[in-house]
Parts: sequence; structure tokens; C-alpha cells
Amino acid sequence: MAVENTPARIGKSVVICGEVKGSEDLIVDGRVEGTVNLAESRLTIGPNANVAADLCAKDILILGQVHGNVVATGRVELRAGCMMEGDIRALRLAVEDNAIFRGKVDLTQNIAKAEGASAPTPGGAL
Repeated sequence: MAVENTPARIGKSVVICGEVKGSEDLIVDGRVEGTVNLAESRLTIGPNANVAADLCAKDILILGQVHGNVVATGRVELRAGCMMEGDIRALRLAVEDNAIFRGKVDLTQNIAKAEGASAPTPGGAL
């Protein structure tokens, strides 16, 4: 019997071209081209992964190679040895030493909030 909290996995030899959608955590170790959308879940790009896709998830951990834009409603982590080329939009961003990143960062505090909210105060609490 499978444990419910075990994330789904795309193995090293798997190649996906198109759109990946889901509502559970996912680990990618293979090649993905297109889009990945896991609105309420955690996405992990493994150290062997080669991803050419736009990524959207609650939390995103990048250990491998990503070419595409990243949107997270929570946290994005770029770990040592990863290579990320594209723009990042998230609430929080963590970048380890020796992580390679080329792109723009937008750390918007109100990604999920509706328009019309007042602008965040500079130096506000984290």
C-alpha cells in the first residue's frame, strides 16, 4: 500500500512534452518541456533534471537545470549546483552559494491578493 504523503516522481529516463498538472507534490528527475502547474503543491526539480518549462507551484525547490519562468505562491529555493535561467516571482527566495541564476526576481508580498490593496510598507515585517 502506497503512503499518501509520498510525492509523485518523474524518473531520469522519462521525457514529457506538453503540460503537467496536478494536486500532489512532484519530483522531476527527467526532462520536461512545456508547463508544470501544481497550484497547491511542492515541486522539486532534482539534480538530474533538465526542464525547459514554465513552472507554477506553491513551493519550488531547484537542484537541476531549469530554462523558463517560475511562479510560486510560497518559497523558491535555488540549491548549490543548480542552473536557473528565467524570471522568478514568489513571496520568498533562497539562493545557496554556487547556484547559477540568470533572470529577474519579483518578490511580491501579495501575489494571491486581489487588486486594490495598499502597497506594502518598506522594511515591513517578514
